[in-house]
Amino acid sequence: MKRKRLTILIWCLVLVGFSCTQHSKEYKTKAADPEFLHRSVKQLSDVIVYDIFSPPVASRVYAYPSIAAFEVMINEYPEYRSLAGQLHGLSEVPPPDPNQEYCFPLAGVHAFLKCGKQLIFSEEKIEVFQKKIYQEFKELGVPSAVFERSIAYGNKVSDHIMAWADKDNYKQTRTFPKYTVTDEKFRWQPTPPAYMEAIEPHWNKIRTFVIDSAQQFIPAPPTLTSLEKGSDFYNEIIEVYETGKNLTDEQAEIASFWDCNPYVMHTKGHLMFATKKITPGGHWMGITTVACRTSTADMIISAEAYALVTIALVDGFISSWDEKFRSNLIRPETLINKYIDEDWVPLLQTPPFPEYPSAHSVISRAAAIALTDLFGEHFYFEDTVELEYGLPARTFDSFVEASDEAAISRLYGGIHYMPACQLGVNQGKKLGTYLIEKISTKNKNISAGIN
Repeated sequence: MKRKRLTILIWCLVLVGFSCTQHSKEYKTKAADPEFLHRSVKQLSDVIVYDIFSPPVASRVYAYPSIAAFEVMINEYPEYRSLAGQLHGLSEVPPPDPNQEYCFPLAGVHAFLKCGKQLIFSEEKIEVFQKKIYQEFKELGVPSAVFERSIAYGNKVSDHIMAWADKDNYKQTRTFPKYTVTDEKFRWQPTPPAYMEAIEPHWNKIRTFVIDSAQQFIPAPPTLTSLEKGSDFYNEIIEVYETGKNLTDEQAEIASFWDCNPYVMHTKGHLMFATKKITPGGHWMGITTVACRTSTADMIISAEAYALVTIALVDGFISSWDEKFRSNLIRPETLINKYIDEDWVPLLQTPPFPEYPSAHSVISRAAAIALTDLFGEHFYFEDTVELEYGLPARTFDSFVEASDEAAISRLYGGIHYMPACQLGVNQGKKLGTYLIEKISTKNKNISAGIN
């Protein structure tokens, strides 16, 4: 009789253990839904728009949280490797306790949101989102001990990443002198309607992530400036002017679609007000989400995509901004209004920084190369990022095709001469190619099946 009872007890314990294992596997499967990460990225984008961060600053806000999420997620995927030692100044990230159970998707999302919250102004918007998404994780059945342990690990990684971020020279550049406007003939000057001061004239002092320095991919100098009729530069001015006067509906739609100006000023009599939009980097983060969803990428591939694209964006802005304030070239609107047609207005509002090169062209091609490396050369997708801003979706057969359109949109919009678009693409291509050759997100021995 005693033996029978012992047998029953053993079987009960086995069944309980089996049930717990099944329960553990069930919540882990549900928690690995990449939508948790996609929604977190979108929330950060919304706050970036709300807080009106400039394009280069926004790229930095995207980068650190995305890298933090990737560094957490790889703990569940041994074929992936850390970016520590590959990114300038990033030391080994704290590992989790190998003897404890974690929900790494929860930890990764938490690390992403905690980093993001420290880089924006409207922290309460992130906090409201955090409460909602953490409750969703709890409802999946994540055990309380695992939940708390995962949050604690997310904190560790976030703290490590933010300690790294604190050394990138961003805070120091907040104290550097502002751009000095002069009356030199071809030097950049503030443009209507707000005549804002130049944005981030010292951005080339920010620590790069992968490229050797801000000067590694300096483009060829802009065209020699001249207002003599028939000169190359004069012809470039006329090209912008004539293109703007004769835009087709398609060209106007392309220009508006890729505008990505985070702060467009409007005037009505004596009243001045602004509309907020996503930045160029934010548009490419949205394209990354579209690519992940289109390809049904899982959590780790999605985290990898965001990390690589943000690195391309942040180094792309550092590189392009370096040249902008070296060549300091005047915008088409200023010269056209002064020498050709005082009533001419470009379709897009001229952004407040020097003309050459087109940073949108640089970062778009760099991001496109990173995405192509992940998802392939021929990748059809519908870009729905601008729908919420009242613009129809556009379709592309590849990321490179999308980046080409982003580049030429700057000419259509009347804010760049053609060389800034073309040579910006070349600069972005060199930078993007360098990044994917320099960074390795996978352990080659494991991925190749070598023990």
